[in-house]
Amino acid sequence: MLYEKLKMYQKSDYYGFHMPGHKRNIEKFSVELPYGIDITEIEGFDDLHHATGILKLAEERAARLYQAEESHFLVNGSTVGILSAILGLTERGDKILVARNCHKSVYHAIYMNELEPIYIYPEYEKNLQINGEIKCEKIKSILEKENDIKAVVIVSPTYDGVVSDVETISNIVHEYNIPLIVDEAHGAHFGFDHRFPKNANEKGADIVIHSVHKTLPAMTQTALIHLNGNIINRESVRNYLHMLQSSSPSYVLMASIDYCMEMLENHKDILFGKYVEELVALRQSLKELKHLEIIRTEHFDISKIIISVKDTNITSTQLSEILLKKYQLQMEMTAGTYVLAMTTVGDTVEGFLRLKEALFEIDEGLQLDRRNLEGLELPQLSLVCKSAEVLRAAQKEGLSYVKWENAEGKVAGEYAYVYPPGIPFVVPGERITKEAVQYLKKYEEMQFTIEGIAVEKHIGVWKNG
Repeated sequence: MLYEKLKMYQKSDYYGFHMPGHKRNIEKFSVELPYGIDITEIEGFDDLHHATGILKLAEERAARLYQAEESHFLVNGSTVGILSAILGLTERGDKILVARNCHKSVYHAIYMNELEPIYIYPEYEKNLQINGEIKCEKIKSILEKENDIKAVVIVSPTYDGVVSDVETISNIVHEYNIPLIVDEAHGAHFGFDHRFPKNANEKGADIVIHSVHKTLPAMTQTALIHLNGNIINRESVRNYLHMLQSSSPSYVLMASIDYCMEMLENHKDILFGKYVEELVALRQSLKELKHLEIIRTEHFDISKIIISVKDTNITSTQLSEILLKKYQLQMEMTAGTYVLAMTTVGDTVEGFLRLKEALFEIDEGLQLDRRNLEGLELPQLSLVCKSAEVLRAAQKEGLSYVKWENAEGKVAGEYAYVYPPGIPFVVPGERITKEAVQYLKKYEEMQFTIEGIAVEKHIGVWKNG
């Protein structure tokens, strides 16, 4: 295993006249960083970009575990996998069918290749006030009407844990000889316990991206990309990985991925058994809450605990603040009418108990109140021109900045999104509607920070739009 080989090298008498500059000297530098195993591409440790030895074996193990035909380590997060997948399967100006609730990295790939996106919106679960699945029939309908779509991109599970029918979508897309890219960043744990869905490799997706740091014991910035089937141009995707990934990939991060794969291969039952039992028990007990509600869709990743405040007398931001300041419980995300607690195999019985006790204590002090909160459905905007066209013009001519309430009817010149989850609700080139303005103002009223906007309560618009 890579980590063990690095530890052996750390303990050896080798002295490195090479990068990195700390020279693995853990005595000289008093900070607790893994200097001892941080190396560069030296003899015996392989090269991620041309793997033939230990890294090749490590990637092959990852492919076996995820039932993929080919897998690659990513040290620039899922973002580099998404960028490489989209750029590798399209040429400049191509059409691409994209789920509108995708991560901002998808939109960056669209910009980089000046693609023409056709958006498909998730179903909005009005009773739950969250975005739901991507419907298979909608994808089929679009593919019947639109010619020359080069790829389809969906996110499943979503940040909230909503799972789409990847297998049926894959079958539909393949009828048109089009590849399916699945951003499964939040589903790296799928397939390792029967109470979670199978991963998208098993469901026919051509390219699947996993963030192993999100729901598995790996370090931040680690991810995997899996390549399957004969529809995709694998060499093209690999070329973009070479271009977009660091030419000096971190061996610490790669060892973290490899260690995670070793745990999955040899200790899967230990990792998941107790965790899932405790998770199921926690979810069952939280059904007894009187005012707060644990919500989920029909097809769902149970590792995500969505705590809805929609029928209470507090807001999601207030709940998040109480959990943090009073109970020292940091939530993963605060959204329109709920907060999201992300659980993983790294959680403890004590942690689950603290969350349970905090929620019941908070719940006792709440009142039923159906007046206050409406969900925030992603506004559906029309694309006037490609984002690349607008952003190029903005670089040359600048943008006009108008107050949100005056932006209706104008063409957006910049992104607007809340992070997390990083889903743009306004994209450059889209015509801003009244609903989009209300969306911005609603988030601002709830004290969310809207990113991608250069001036507070103003949005940049295209001067020629």
